[in-house]
Amino acid sequence: MKTPIVITAFGTTTKAVDTYDYMDAKIRESFSDHEIKWSYTSKMVRNLVKKKQKIELKSTKEVLTELEDEGYNQAVVQSLHVLCGTEFHRLINETKQCRIRTSIGLPLLSSLADYSALITGIGNIFSTPGNDEAVVLVGHGTEHPVWSSYIALEYLLQKEYGSNIYVGVVEGENSCDRIVQAVKGRGIKSVLLVPFMIVAGVHFKEDLIGDSEDSWKSRFEREGIEVRAVDKGLGYYPFIVDIFIDHIKQALDAITSHQGE
Repeated sequence: MKTPIVITAFGTTTKAVDTYDYMDAKIRESFSDHEIKWSYTSKMVRNLVKKKQKIELKSTKEVLTELEDEGYNQAVVQSLHVLCGTEFHRLINETKQCRIRTSIGLPLLSSLADYSALITGIGNIFSTPGNDEAVVLVGHGTEHPVWSSYIALEYLLQKEYGSNIYVGVVEGENSCDRIVQAVKGRGIKSVLLVPFMIVAGVHFKEDLIGDSEDSWKSRFEREGIEVRAVDKGLGYYPFIVDIFIDHIKQALDAITSHQGE
């Protein structure tokens, strides 16, 4: 039997779930002879979807147990996390609780090649900003030491597209204030907010473009800066899915070579 592939996402309770449908179609196209299943790491999301939509989403452990019951002795688990942060390491620990042997596909940004592919492809989302405009990518954020990846990403983006590109995080101390003040100090009049998240879900709708006084949109507008926003998550872009597909291939190669095939 071909090694099955388990796609593991945080999950979402919004219409942004369409992003997962798009990614699923692209992944199945590349691995048509493999069984593909989905799992969701957020217990909160699983419970809310079950309560509101009557849909039973499964954890990674549950899916791996199902595969074992079906007769599989190994599986690839592909993370849809952006960075190798806290949630990714929790995923690793969860797979270790299962008897089935696993090979983990790494998150979006895990190597220099990943950063290069991202830097090249992201030009499809926005054009190089002029002197009076800025592009602001906003990620989720993490307390894990991998948080420094956001700083590295900002440096690489500015090197490629100019100094009016910033990278911030929703859950990060003073991240929004730092960027608002930097943009204001440059006399920039217009900002494009880009969700640097796989899906443009709750964080996008509430924290980025929401009407509350604490949203990123509101903070920029209070300074007289016009705000536009990209309403799609990263998972809707082919070049992003291609990075994950490469990681799946690497995980398949790793488990196959370990098996001695």
